[in-house]
Amino acid sequence: MMPQVTHRVPPKPVRPVLDPSTLAAFVDTLPIPGIVRSTELRPSPDGPKLRIPYYRLAMRQFQAKIHRDMKPTRLWGFGSSSPGPTLETESGKGMLVEWANELPREHFLPIDHSIHGAESDKPDVRSVVHLHGAKVPPESDGYPENWYVPGKSATYYYPNQQDAALLWYHDHTLGVNRLNVLAGLFGLFVVRDPVEEALNLPRGKYEVPLVLCDRMFDLDGQLYYPVAQNSTNPWVSEFRGNAILANGKLLPYLDVEPRKYRFRVLNAANGRFFRLALTNGQTLQQIGTDQGLLPAPVALKQVVLAPAERADLVLDFSDHAGEQIVLKNDFAQPVMQFRVSRTKVSDSSSLPAALRPVPRIAESEVVKTRDLRLGEINDLRGESVAVLLNDAHWNMPVTENPVLNSVEIWNLMNVTDDVHPIHLHLVRFQILDRRRFDAFAYQNRGVLKYWGDAIPPEPGETGWKDTVRADPGMVTRIIMRFEGFAGRYVWHCHILEHEDNEMMRPYDVIAGR
Repeated sequence: MMPQVTHRVPPKPVRPVLDPSTLAAFVDTLPIPGIVRSTELRPSPDGPKLRIPYYRLAMRQFQAKIHRDMKPTRLWGFGSSSPGPTLETESGKGMLVEWANELPREHFLPIDHSIHGAESDKPDVRSVVHLHGAKVPPESDGYPENWYVPGKSATYYYPNQQDAALLWYHDHTLGVNRLNVLAGLFGLFVVRDPVEEALNLPRGKYEVPLVLCDRMFDLDGQLYYPVAQNSTNPWVSEFRGNAILANGKLLPYLDVEPRKYRFRVLNAANGRFFRLALTNGQTLQQIGTDQGLLPAPVALKQVVLAPAERADLVLDFSDHAGEQIVLKNDFAQPVMQFRVSRTKVSDSSSLPAALRPVPRIAESEVVKTRDLRLGEINDLRGESVAVLLNDAHWNMPVTENPVLNSVEIWNLMNVTDDVHPIHLHLVRFQILDRRRFDAFAYQNRGVLKYWGDAIPPEPGETGWKDTVRADPGMVTRIIMRFEGFAGRYVWHCHILEHEDNEMMRPYDVIAGR
């Protein structure tokens, strides 16, 4: 079982905040994000004679009812919703997306101008969009310094040369990413392919996107983001809200039929880990992870998701007609309710015993192994002031430069007390194992001493991944082939408060000779 270890306590709110337990539960229906439709074709970057779908999504400020009994909340979102509308495509079919910044010029959340990339000489409101999990050319990856201000836009090319998977798009602006995402700038991106379609999984209205995040609200129903006691340096090392939102609603319900459903689940929280289970003890069948289907379904009583991780789940309500079942998080905190009808239905969908082969990358193909330390800098009081990858700050020279199409192993050596979900842009990878080590000896004397045997990945981690949980005091080994494109990308912790304060590094994929 994954520990969520932290030595830091989020700051207490300086003004009263809403207690979600005082609100009536399950009075709002779960909203389903709409699907974006292309209205025109434009020339492809791969050749002017090839025309591909073009989409335009604008970032805007709007107001939304988070709960029936709350005042409307000011949010930022794509297409005036949060989560934004879902982009859907087929593997191998390219598309163009224009991401337009139509936000106001003043931010409504507290900016820390002492953080690198968020200095006071930069505009408060700026954005750049990253398609998380996509294999894209570097100029379309959403590099954190390629931000643009209100009134400007950027058009990105997504080739979609990858297997079916649930990806997601979100703001990726250096220094203010945590604030822009908390304001609501994220949405889903679905890639489909013939292999997945042939499995006859639940589809249509029986395939439900489920985007989870945590928030905090003041008594007027507005987003509240805590700050540190030092008002000139308001950065906090973690954010954990007391309200769990599902598709942008607090404590919603979903009417379901007594049959199988497929839930595409994303953890879009800044820093919260979700441990999801059903109050009736029902089994959750996990069929996929970040980068697509698992080799076979995995039966679980609890699904654990770190920030940015996805889980593809099949829930069978056929034996629960007339029941009301709650999806809960840690400590029985309710997330949403399923209301199973008594209507007799036929269900022609399947849950196959075999899903999709996941060929293992052979360690014999590895050309380089890198030991990469996950650490932090503390002040004299022991409080974290920055978190680092391999003891390097964002603007230091690049130290990771894999060759295009080569295979590497990265050893993520976590000497902190926190779990860090590490995400690499461009590539998908496989988890080899985790192994406990003497973090103190490694950090202070450079001595690598293991304690115990290597632990294989958990059953739900045996597919292709793009985000991995690096547990404290452990070496987490991942293996990947750097295929697709040469150029500059980034790797980082997906706790957004960490990412915004130095726990992100550029890396270069070098074209082979």
